[in-house]
Amino acid sequence: MEAQDEVSAREQHFHSQVREFTICLLLFAALYAVSYVVITRYRRKSDEHEDEEAIVNRISLLLSTFTLAVSAGAVLLLPFSIVSNEILLSFPHSYYIQWLNGSLIHGLWNLASLFSNLCLFVLMPFAFFFLESEGFAGLKKGLRARVLETLVMLLLLALLILGMVWVASALVDRDAASMESLYDLWEFYLPYLYSCISLTGCLLLLLCTPVGLSRMFTVMGQLLVKPAILEDLDEQIYIVTLEEEALQRRLNGLSPSAERGAAEWERELENAKALKTKLERRKKASAWERNLVYPAVMVLLLIVTSVSVLLVACNTLRLLVDETAMPKGTRGPGIGNASLSAFGFVGAALEIILIFYLMVSSVVGFYSLRFFGDFIPKKDDTTMTKIIGNCVSLLVLSSALPVMSRTLGITRFDLLGDFGRVNWLGNFYIVLSYNLLFAIVTTLCLVRKFTSAVREELLKALGLRKLHLPAARRDAETARLSANGHQKAL
Repeated sequence: MEAQDEVSAREQHFHSQVREFTICLLLFAALYAVSYVVITRYRRKSDEHEDEEAIVNRISLLLSTFTLAVSAGAVLLLPFSIVSNEILLSFPHSYYIQWLNGSLIHGLWNLASLFSNLCLFVLMPFAFFFLESEGFAGLKKGLRARVLETLVMLLLLALLILGMVWVASALVDRDAASMESLYDLWEFYLPYLYSCISLTGCLLLLLCTPVGLSRMFTVMGQLLVKPAILEDLDEQIYIVTLEEEALQRRLNGLSPSAERGAAEWERELENAKALKTKLERRKKASAWERNLVYPAVMVLLLIVTSVSVLLVACNTLRLLVDETAMPKGTRGPGIGNASLSAFGFVGAALEIILIFYLMVSSVVGFYSLRFFGDFIPKKDDTTMTKIIGNCVSLLVLSSALPVMSRTLGITRFDLLGDFGRVNWLGNFYIVLSYNLLFAIVTTLCLVRKFTSAVREELLKALGLRKLHLPAARRDAETARLSANGHQKAL
């Protein structure tokens, strides 16, 4: 009887493992397909050759697609876990959701952590070095020579990172035992390295997210149709049409030797055509779209941003009085045992919305920064090197998103797997400083955003227009390309 029970338990464990593996494979296949479509949409078509470069580009494309799929999985990891917890609470004994259990959730977290490290330290460096390699001098050119050079570069990179992490550990913690523990590659060195990468990603999110939260209003204003208040769109379209015709006549009358002037006129002509298209779209838009959708979206963005800052402020106060608010504090009741929000499923839905909103804002803020402005991909005109850079950047941001969400108190879901083993999450001063900096920087960015128009008019009235900040200058140029700004300029 005991033997039959043991066999039954082993069979049940085997079927459970097969089911979890199948679910993970299907989820990753879906993410991989979507990632492949996205990358092929932006990849430069001229990179498609029929020689050795074609194979190299194809391998780099597959590795980049794998990395982007892992990034998407890391973004969906925390929302999927929150939804799973609420579903298990609502239907604890349902036959149709037996596949959704704590073992599956833990497995997904472990796979996300494993694949993130694999892509960040192995696959993406290999793709970059393989793409840029030519083979060592004196060896026969070909794929083998390029693979050999790539492997040597990876080995040197691994030694460099090992030395840098060991030196950082010696500077931060001078205990001999802690430095000797780094020789244990799997148990100590890799978690310590991932902790450093996680801290870097969270600092990058701390820089990008406040900028993105303020930039979201401008981005949505460009995507939506603004209300036409005291504007004559027909007159503006007529003026832009005249300017377009004048620019076209100037281009036709230029001599072939005036290449610099021709490039400038062509750029102005493209801007005029883009402005005309935007004005025609505003004219064709319905009254509901102009007068209801735009204000509703702006108010919704303001509410979501305010709620995010308010939650961070409340979490900062909670850190001062309750040690369980620490991301690496006491463990919760477990998956499917208790709701993580006082408002139940509604609170969980709000947490998911905030997590996605923070991720989108961080990406917008990342591409809005000057240093990363050249990383913006262009449709059908993005080189594989730039695609690799974008995939690495998105991987760092997405891998740090669960850690940032738990650190800021956006959600109370405990970090699982290696995400919960990050060393600095147990440091009270680092976590408190992170919350304070996020709240302060986000508030300052929002205040600066909503007072930029008033500040610009004051500087104009005082004759100090040349003292504008770079961000204010970019906002002024954006406004100049809009309908009102263009009419005023003319």
